[in-house]
Formats: sequence, C-alpha cells, structure tokens
Amino acid sequence: MVHVHESHAGKSLATAARATMERSGEQWTAMRSAVFDALASFDKPASAYDIADRVSKDQGRRVAANSVYRILDLFVGANLARRVESANAYIANDHPDCLHDCIFLICDACGQMTHIDDDTLANGVRAAARETGFTPTRPIIEVRGRCADCKAN
Repeated sequence: MVHVHESHAGKSLATAARATMERSGEQWTAMRSAVFDALASFDKPASAYDIADRVSKDQGRRVAANSVYRILDLFVGANLARRVESANAYIANDHPDCLHDCIFLICDACGQMTHIDDDTLANGVRAAARETGFTPTRPIIEVRGRCADCKAN
C-alpha cells in the first residue's frame, strides 16, 4: 500500500515545519528557521557542512557545523528532516505532519535523491526483524542506482 499525504513547498513547507515543531513542544528559533530554510533550499541531500556554509553566507557570519548537526538531529526527531544514512546528508521532509518510513532512491551518477513511501515494504521489514526477536525502531531503506535521467544518457 502506497502512503498518500499532503506535500508542502516553499512558504507552506516552512509553516508546516514550524507548526510541527511547536506541537512537539519545541521553540522555532531564528537559527532553527535559518537552518530549515537552508536545508529546504537544496535539491539534493545536503551535509551539515553544506547547510552551515549556506546559513553563514545568508547571515554574514560563521555558523559552526556542530551547531547545525544538533539542529538537524532535532529536526530528524521532530520529523522535519530525513537523514540519508549512506551519504551522511539530510533532506527536508516535505510532509512533516505525517510520520512514516521513507525509501530513498539515490542516483550514483548525479546524486539526485527521490523518496517513495511504501508502508507495505516498510512494514514487511519491521515484521522480518520482529521474527528474529529484534525490536525495530525505524527501518532505513536506501536503494542506489541510476535515475531515469542518467539512465537515458
């Protein structure tokens, strides 16, 4: 079963992220807003260093990657961002008001990343883990290959 949700972009995404963060009892500070805006501006998964550079340029002062890492960890926990484990990079979650497991499709040629939601597959991974006595927290499924654009070239 494919999961259906409302995706946000631009100002709508920032508004949804802020509302999700505040519902979880966290404050939406100026720095958190700047980090989220920078993260959402990337069209590929971005590292904490990429985001720190973008925020530093936007604010005209150096922002440390360590500070960005802490904020990104908070965002992942609050469902505002997803971590692409194999790339040690992050993407903004375009539907932060909806909690589910993502399957990442990562192009080895251009670095583009797409995510799909397939609860049947994620639930199957959870069930297989439980059958071994393992208690899964969150399956992380990443598929590496070539996107349609790179495959055509």
